[in-house]
Amino acid sequence: MTIQLGDVVPDFTQKSTEGNINFHEWIGDSWAILFSHPKDFTPVCTTELAEVARLKPEFDKRNIKPIALSVDDVDSHNRWLGDIEETQGSAVNYPILADADHKVSDLYGMIHPNANDTLTVRSVFIIDPNKKLRLTLTYPASTGRNFAEILRVIDSIQLTEYHKVATPVNWENGDDCVIVPAITDPEEMKKLFPKGWKELKPYLRMTPQPNV
Repeated sequence: MTIQLGDVVPDFTQKSTEGNINFHEWIGDSWAILFSHPKDFTPVCTTELAEVARLKPEFDKRNIKPIALSVDDVDSHNRWLGDIEETQGSAVNYPILADADHKVSDLYGMIHPNANDTLTVRSVFIIDPNKKLRLTLTYPASTGRNFAEILRVIDSIQLTEYHKVATPVNWENGDDCVIVPAITDPEEMKKLFPKGWKELKPYLRMTPQPNV
């Protein structure tokens, strides 16, 4: 199954390290980040799970609930949690879905087409409170995810969700933004962008970030 940006993501009920989770109900009025792992006790994923635990306050500030998935059962996950805390110094503080039956992996198209049928690709899904997919990333098994970049993209998505701007190349939170081309009325622009703007071209107009 292929999920496109803007689609409502599939719902499911699945066991996790924090009990049974009905996904849409669990998301509630929050945003969510779902990220998958090939299997338990893998080295790169061990470092990633700990990093998300360290970054939990940053996700909380953005009203985002993190949830991981690995194609093993809850007992295996719980044993892995001990290794993660021992080696990385951070205890996992969010649920890890058990997906031994591949139900979620199949729903979200996580099974690697060029690998064996138990290996999920290392995917990231950002989901908004309307349960719509807003971003997807897929990493090879050998490359650790950059969660600073994932937070940067979340900041951009949430900013552009509520303000009529886009974010330019290499944008960081607090940088100038691009006014979307659909806004052309000068009076509307004055109301939306009281800090002013600089017109480089009629289609390229820069304005200070509206929400800072």
